[in-house]
Amino acid sequence: MFKTILASGTAGLALLVGASSAFAQTEINWWHSMGGELGERLNAVAEDFNGTQDLYKVVPSYRGEYEESMVNTIAAFRAGQQPHIVQIYEVGTGTMMAAQGAVYPVYQLMQEHGNNFDPSVYLPVVTGYYADTEGNMLSMPFNSSTPILYYNKDAFAAAGLDPDVAPTTWEEIGEFGQQVVDSGAAKCGFTMAYAATWVGLENFSALHNLSFGTGENGFAGLDTEFTFNGETQARFWDQLKEWADAGVYMYGGPAGGSDAAPAFYSGDCAIYMNSSGSRAGVLANTDFEVGFGMLPVYSDVPGAPQNSIIGGATLWVLSGHGDADYEGVAAFFDYLSSSEVQANWHQGTGYLPITQAAYELSREQGYYDENPGADIAIEQINLNAPTENSKGLRFGNYPQVRMVLDEELQAVLAGDKTGQQALDSAVQRGNQILRDFQAANS
Repeated sequence: MFKTILASGTAGLALLVGASSAFAQTEINWWHSMGGELGERLNAVAEDFNGTQDLYKVVPSYRGEYEESMVNTIAAFRAGQQPHIVQIYEVGTGTMMAAQGAVYPVYQLMQEHGNNFDPSVYLPVVTGYYADTEGNMLSMPFNSSTPILYYNKDAFAAAGLDPDVAPTTWEEIGEFGQQVVDSGAAKCGFTMAYAATWVGLENFSALHNLSFGTGENGFAGLDTEFTFNGETQARFWDQLKEWADAGVYMYGGPAGGSDAAPAFYSGDCAIYMNSSGSRAGVLANTDFEVGFGMLPVYSDVPGAPQNSIIGGATLWVLSGHGDADYEGVAAFFDYLSSSEVQANWHQGTGYLPITQAAYELSREQGYYDENPGADIAIEQINLNAPTENSKGLRFGNYPQVRMVLDEELQAVLAGDKTGQQALDSAVQRGNQILRDFQAANS
């Protein structure tokens, strides 16, 4: 995809914004996909950096949801008007890695323009996802997350459940959810975002140590094939259908599940599964006491829970700008790497503390003591040393595969397919997407 862009757009690459005089600040354009509360906190990060010096000015710009932002970035590249920095979600990593020439790798940027940048200070589970086979960081970790469980303590108490005990297994999810519905404490037991993808299949597979794809889930090369159509994954999708029919589960919609969060905020659903980075939004939009827990697993699957996998996004630097601009980008990334900035971002949003120092600082400040459940995501993603099945995913054009998975889960919920039939179909359709990507990038 980017090779085509480069062929048509390289000749027109030009400095997007620069200093117009000896005293003007160099503007660094940062495209992102964070709206609402998170967008405000992101803007504050840029404003705080701008206030620390007068050489550079980081200018954040919201460019739509992650998928839309990628499309906007492609169009900008064609026009030679690409930003300096773009926020790309984790499932776009494989596509960005293949965009040689369009991307200025972060390790190279920091070697040439940074000051004492040390990638070893980042948590291995974070850097491993965004590094090449030699361990070089290709993008700057920013909003890294993993999904967790949120629950309505008031609804639990009204249903006769212990409000201080979160469900830990899928068996308990079904039992607790049925009790909530039968008691009238809430209209539905549970809902989730990314039911067919990040939560309901990708992290589900990792937590049960089940293969998602060959070649170490795509890390080993472009010739990977999907393997997520196993018996346990199919069993879970069939059970979602049963729970939906019983009113215990509410499908929140495709992709991020735009209906899931409002259903939890309003009290309609007692349990909600989504990103740890949703913590700020959950606390800001609910008027009941919120409990926190790890994602559930099946109690009869040996070795579960293994560990969850990363989500969120990183910051990619695009080529085609001047050295003065990249000096500013490197200065901003140096600022982002500080433990104080990282700890403040982590505490304010619920995203993971992506450096060990930020985690230690948050602990020393008493943040976890004062905010029970705030460290659940950290504990869950570090439960065990990652295996080939649980270190993450790296597939080209994977956003297209996610669309396929949403379609197939909807077919299950509609009664048109069994879980096995849907996942078998998704594997076949997904593998064709992988072969197309491999052909275009080999």
